[in-house]
Amino acid sequence: MTIPLSYNLRNLVARKTTTIMTALGIALTVAVLLSVVALVDGLRTSLAGSGHPLNVLVMRRGAPSELGSIVTPTQFQMIKSHSGIARMPTGEPIASMELVSIIILESPEIPSGININLRGISPMGFAMRDYVKIVEGRMFRPGHREVVVGKSVAKRYPMARLGKKLSFGKGEWEVVGVADGGRSASNSELFADINQLASDQNREVALSSIVLRATDASNMQALINRLTADQGLNVDAKTERSYYDSQTSSAAPVQYLGTFVAIIMAIGSCFAAMNTMYAAVARRSAEIGTLRVLGFSRGGILTSFLLESLLLSLIGGVVGCLLVLPLNNVSTGVGSFVTFSEISFEFSVTAQTMLVGIAFAMLLGAAGGLFPAAAAARKQILTALKEI
Repeated sequence: MTIPLSYNLRNLVARKTTTIMTALGIALTVAVLLSVVALVDGLRTSLAGSGHPLNVLVMRRGAPSELGSIVTPTQFQMIKSHSGIARMPTGEPIASMELVSIIILESPEIPSGININLRGISPMGFAMRDYVKIVEGRMFRPGHREVVVGKSVAKRYPMARLGKKLSFGKGEWEVVGVADGGRSASNSELFADINQLASDQNREVALSSIVLRATDASNMQALINRLTADQGLNVDAKTERSYYDSQTSSAAPVQYLGTFVAIIMAIGSCFAAMNTMYAAVARRSAEIGTLRVLGFSRGGILTSFLLESLLLSLIGGVVGCLLVLPLNNVSTGVGSFVTFSEISFEFSVTAQTMLVGIAFAMLLGAAGGLFPAAAAARKQILTALKEI
């Protein structure tokens, strides 16, 4: 014979203060865990959404990032002649030579400024990023000191908004457009004309990288192998997406620290739930004896008290999800150990994330409620009834 669920619900309501305090402790633990998960998922989504699936990135052999790479126009001309590169209807190879450098932008949160990627590209390079769209203003004009900024940069740095002027290189550059790259890393960059930027930085023959478009997925790896094996080029080639995937290491310290804090809080929440349920067992000895006299089995009592602990943790889990839900789509940034610049992204709180939080809360409830439930089930009938 099973004990009705309404019995457990009434007990939780009757002990409002302990129920609220224990549920709140579990909620805060879940909120910390989900905040870390949302941050890491947001960064991974941002980087996973960067790059075209057929784009190949070419850098100097051994270079850890575009910032530390040097390629020359001569190498570019040699690379464009390789087979397996897609072409425009005019026969022009779909390839872009690019220059990546860093500028420092100040923000209200960081007055000293932070490194932001500045990418010099050609019109072909911008066209190869078909996931990036101009949402405000216009595209920069070749040969002019004009920049287009990523949406996240414009949002986080007032000095980089439409119509503002940035001072770097040999003069001032006007912000003429804002680009939306969805959830990609392009939102963290500024784009300028490669020829004008190279001239300003005296880097006409020392550029950063080459982006190629493979004809199809089946030929892409063969193209990468040919470029890497060509000793005369002295370059490494990889898919553009794998390059961005490697940058998820930037979130590792945050993930480890957040997980550690969540584990410590989880242990505390588990003991809080256990203490609450032990107190409930102590106060309800007479009830337990009465339930046994009425014919309820030890297993039924164990299940009832364990279920009560799970209900308590479920309340905490739902509250924890509600606490972290406002973080969804909130913009933030993290420094990359690969590019030495900031990657802007948005927290991502999905239904799957919240299910993880609720499951975690239920696990805490089960761990905290099992021993008190077993203690309630082991109570002898006469011992319990003496407390009536």
